[in-house]
Amino acid sequence: MKKIIIAIDGYSSTGKSTVARRLAKELDYIFVDTGAMYRAVTLYAMRRMLIHPTGFDKELLVRNLFKLSLRFKPNAEGKQEIYLCDENVEKEIRQMDVSNYVSQVATVPEVRKMLVKEQKEMGKDRGIVMDGRDIGTVVFPDAELKIFMTASAEERAKRRYKELIERGDEVTFEEVLENVQKRDHLDSTRKDSPLRKAEDAIEIDNTHTNLDDQFHTILQLAQDRIYGRI
Repeated sequence: MKKIIIAIDGYSSTGKSTVARRLAKELDYIFVDTGAMYRAVTLYAMRRMLIHPTGFDKELLVRNLFKLSLRFKPNAEGKQEIYLCDENVEKEIRQMDVSNYVSQVATVPEVRKMLVKEQKEMGKDRGIVMDGRDIGTVVFPDAELKIFMTASAEERAKRRYKELIERGDEVTFEEVLENVQKRDHLDSTRKDSPLRKAEDAIEIDNTHTNLDDQFHTILQLAQDRIYGRI
């Protein structure tokens, strides 16, 4: 069976990782959540007080990038989890405080350069589903299938709020909505690799779509390319 690269980009909290993970499992492909990589770098910066409510020492973060080691390893259920310098940080990187800083860290060109290099290496043998903000435009502009996911900011905030509350986090809906809108602005306006839809990407607005319908639509698109029907 032909192996292809599937690039899934889009706004925060549109369910990119959920659909990408399910798609990779269905196709027996490798799944890479590039957002987890940026979140892990953000967690590293937070732990060393390089980024905090009153400042961001970009230069010191850049000087320390060589110390970072990022790896994905499967857990007991086969789900890929991210390790920062051999420490499993999968749960910690999903917390709201990391969400508040990750878009700022992602604007640093040296951070993007380092992570894009690692992401390209991961996809050199194809057979990969990768989600993020610049996969179809920068990391794999030659990907056989590019998906761009979007939904209204209010709907995405509802989903994120529900997820955080179920996990036991103490947040308000207004805080989550503000975070979603702020990340949209930072992701779309940064100078280096801003979030944008690739010209040949297929846009999927899932504001009013359930997960199953969305998954089967993307699976059909992938199979059409794998079997040469498109």
